[in-house]
Amino acid sequence: MSFFAILFALLIEQARPLARSNPIHAGLRAWSLSVSRNFDAGKSHHGWVAWSLAVLVPPLFVLAVYEALFWFVGWPVAVLSNVAVLYVTLGFRQFSHHFTGIRDALEVGDEDSARERLAHWQQVDVGDLPRSEVVRHVIEYSVLAAHRHVFGVLAWFSVLAALGLGPMGAVLYRMAEFVSRYWADRGSDAAQRASPSLRQATADAWTAIDWVPARLTALVFAVVGSFEEAIDGWRFHAQRFPNDNDGVILAATAGAINVRLGGEALKSRADAQTTQDFEVDASIGESDSTPGREPEVGHLRSVVGLVWRSVVVWLLLLALLTLARLLG
Repeated sequence: MSFFAILFALLIEQARPLARSNPIHAGLRAWSLSVSRNFDAGKSHHGWVAWSLAVLVPPLFVLAVYEALFWFVGWPVAVLSNVAVLYVTLGFRQFSHHFTGIRDALEVGDEDSARERLAHWQQVDVGDLPRSEVVRHVIEYSVLAAHRHVFGVLAWFSVLAALGLGPMGAVLYRMAEFVSRYWADRGSDAAQRASPSLRQATADAWTAIDWVPARLTALVFAVVGSFEEAIDGWRFHAQRFPNDNDGVILAATAGAINVRLGGEALKSRADAQTTQDFEVDASIGESDSTPGREPEVGHLRSVVGLVWRSVVVWLLLLALLTLARLLG
């Protein structure tokens, strides 16, 4: 029933997106902060204990609720719980309004507004950033946000749901992604309390957890885009980016829609306000550029098509797997 849970969650999220400030995300933030305060004593094993408690307890709690509903109430209610968890963890609309606002401003030639919106979205100093560089940064941020909000969640949810673990995978992935930012952002109270051991454990764990989903996303982008160019980009240009997993996705994207990505990174604003919420901050470091055409507004439309075609591929695959299980 994973297909139906994902389909309904996506439809509900499109019709009524989850508010940026909500009690569920606030509770998970408070939980993460409490764990770092009480279990992060500075040594390496303390970092791993704190990470394990912060990231593994919420999905285990969700799994316990799912199993209780399944066995004592009935499978329809358990499926509804899957929809609810996916609604909280998935989310195009948590970042798409930024993308749409910048694209609309660029299409009418209002580059100043586009820069302001980009600066507000990522809390960066854009200065007199050229139009093509505005487009490049929007593509990079948006593709990584789509991966972490949607495709990575789908990958972990689908695998663990197939193993009978309900919606545990979706919560595990989003918690791992969240704490990787929450404890790394040096401007936040949480990061100021996080030891170097905790930050290192968090970064290592996130790299491992996102390794397979990042490559699945790159592969789907290749299938729905320009296949040979996307695979070549993945093979030969992913190493140009400082983060291995992000590099695979961005290099495949560059090849799939024939656009130049990578280059000078934007610096955080001196007055940046750290949101510390579940809205993905897809920060990207300095990198070399990939081959491809200079970014232009038309590429933003190509990115939208690439992402939605990828969603359709995921849904088709899950529909086929669901049908096979029903017939089997």
